[in-house]
Amino acid sequence: MRKLAYSVSEVGRETTFGKTKIYELIAAGKLEARKIGRRTIITGESLERLIAGGA
Repeated sequence: MRKLAYSVSEVGRETTFGKTKIYELIAAGKLEARKIGRRTIITGESLERLIAGGA
């Protein structure tokens, strides 16, 4: 079963992108993120699209 959401740190470990790059991708609309309290959560579906080249 795939994960529904990832933290910024988890995305960094999975993709080897740094935090700055991850936030740039979010700002550019290439990664879909949600704020839950103070945490930024990236959807698993969005991350899969980015990696597949469909973002």
